[in-house]
Amino acid sequence: MDLNDALICAVNIEWTNALGVVGRKLSYKTATLRLIRNALHELLLDVSTDKSKPLKFRMKNIIMHKKFMSEGKASINFKTENCVMYLSNAPPTPLMYFLRTIFIKINGNEQIDEVAAQKQLRAYMLSEKPSTFEELSPVTKAEMVLARKKAGLVMKNSPLSSDSRKRKYDEIKNGDGSTKKASDVPAAKKLYQNTSTNDLVAEDSIKLCAEQMEVMRACTSGKNVFFTGSAGTGKSFLLRRIISALPPDGTVATASTGVAACLISGVTLHGFAGIGSGEASLQRCYELASRPVSAQAWRKCKRLIIDEISMVDGEFFDKMEAVARHVRRNDRPFGGIQLILCGDFLQLPPVTKRNSTLGSVDLQQQQRFCFQSNAWDKCIEFVYELKDVHRQSDPEFIKILNHIRIGHVNEEITKRLMATSKQTIESNGILATQLCSHTNDADSINETKLENLAGEKILFKAEDSDAHMTKQLDSQVQATSALYLKVNAQVMLLKNVNISSGLVNGARGIVIRMEKGMPVVRFKNKIEYACKQEKWIIKTPTGGTVTRRQVPLKLAWAFSIHKSQGLTLDCVEMSLSKVFEAGQAYVALSRAKSLDSLRILDFDAKQVWANAQVLQFYKLFRQRLQNITYIPLGGTRTAEGKERKTAKTMNSLNKLKKSLLDKPLVSIS
Repeated sequence: MDLNDALICAVNIEWTNALGVVGRKLSYKTATLRLIRNALHELLLDVSTDKSKPLKFRMKNIIMHKKFMSEGKASINFKTENCVMYLSNAPPTPLMYFLRTIFIKINGNEQIDEVAAQKQLRAYMLSEKPSTFEELSPVTKAEMVLARKKAGLVMKNSPLSSDSRKRKYDEIKNGDGSTKKASDVPAAKKLYQNTSTNDLVAEDSIKLCAEQMEVMRACTSGKNVFFTGSAGTGKSFLLRRIISALPPDGTVATASTGVAACLISGVTLHGFAGIGSGEASLQRCYELASRPVSAQAWRKCKRLIIDEISMVDGEFFDKMEAVARHVRRNDRPFGGIQLILCGDFLQLPPVTKRNSTLGSVDLQQQQRFCFQSNAWDKCIEFVYELKDVHRQSDPEFIKILNHIRIGHVNEEITKRLMATSKQTIESNGILATQLCSHTNDADSINETKLENLAGEKILFKAEDSDAHMTKQLDSQVQATSALYLKVNAQVMLLKNVNISSGLVNGARGIVIRMEKGMPVVRFKNKIEYACKQEKWIIKTPTGGTVTRRQVPLKLAWAFSIHKSQGLTLDCVEMSLSKVFEAGQAYVALSRAKSLDSLRILDFDAKQVWANAQVLQFYKLFRQRLQNITYIPLGGTRTAEGKERKTAKTMNSLNKLKKSLLDKPLVSIS
């Protein structure tokens, strides 16, 4: 995204008199802001709309406030002109770029040749024509360096204030008044909660690859999009970037699970829809969604984002689509709402009521995916698959995961995975996290291991902004309301503290001591980190926010496969003998960073399978592309081919898997 792109947002301008009383007001629901220079090389802010004459403000002696930049809000105080400009409903990422460009252009202003400046001034004074204006040149590295040196001389609360960087070089004060060098403590954070300004800066410093940019362009141009991809291809990362590139007003970010919703700073899909579990009749769903709070949310929604769409039941999706048309009184698909869906149907399927009398094949027929709903083909215009894997870098492991994803296991893969059972992956006293197919098993292992350690348990209690929301926070946030720890407890980090040092979400460590009432953890890479409380923020369906402050740790002797989605584990052990759903083995295996950090105790190829309906969906999808213009994303894959399935479905599944390995998924236009 170009730093010099115009910013489109809502603008309110207020002029005050000498007594500070507001005398004149202007309000624009949609305005375009551009940075320009006049003939005197002065920096100006141009505010224009379709129906009014452009306004120009000199960018001198100003103060920018960007505390709520992540919510699409900011203000610029023009002190010389006694004027304040309030910006709202701005896409957070373009807003960040725009404010940063202002900062850099002011503090890193190019040195103008004096002779040229005098000629410009003379020509300007003698000319009878109005002043000419020119667009700003792109921000250069030299300007950025100069801006950092001059930070704080002109503006306060600027997006790139040098004050935030002084900690790297200056001494840091302890609570007791003593000081220590910055090199003795963990480096300043590079990635924070999604709702913070620093997170926008950190995540946006990572460039999107070509296939991600293709998805981004489709989403920001108003298309109905579904994008998928194997584990580790950056689906959630891209989704957060998409959310930050859209205007906050009318954009509703949801996910099928609470944890996934928290990761994108959204709400649960069921909470937004307002129809409960969706098991009621369609007429009853109309009544539930027509209640004032739910109806208002539906009518305000312009863009609905759903993460982990693979876990949304097709019947629920159909009812939502019908409710959207009914409440919004709009007969277009989904009531005219733009849909942005993300997920992988080859991972965890929708949760259905299990019937013990059903066999595995019958159970698959009972499950109904979103793509099987009546609304899917009417609503989805573009489909993409991300191919570039970022979590793993080992080509051999990536190839194995690609085969496991579609339920294809041959003798070579079996032999390689079984060989990991003899690997020693523990180091520095840190044991491997055991992934369990059932949550209760993981909780039981953690509790037993903690009790067996010497010493007393220490309770770390979360600070919730609303005590009545504790139960909801427990379901959506990885950090628990009550965390019990002991020295030598095996723990996992739940926040990205310092990416370059490996202190990331999913990093494994061991509590080595308590210091000032807080745990000090030594991680697998031997880095020690003195923990402090971190903040998690979730949104409510009514638009409010609830926060939790807690130590960013979780007991990590064991973890459930379902709760491991989105995590990257650097030391993991698993038993795949009890997996009970298609894709569950793949989700577990894909948590590991490499084959060297993985130990499989009892690999059985029969426990690896993919849902036949999902494989058929991808096959039919490709057949539709033969007569449609498309753009391929990613590279091709080599074909291999046998499938361990029931005799009834073996031949057809083999053909499906071979076609999936041969051809990349593409985007429909």
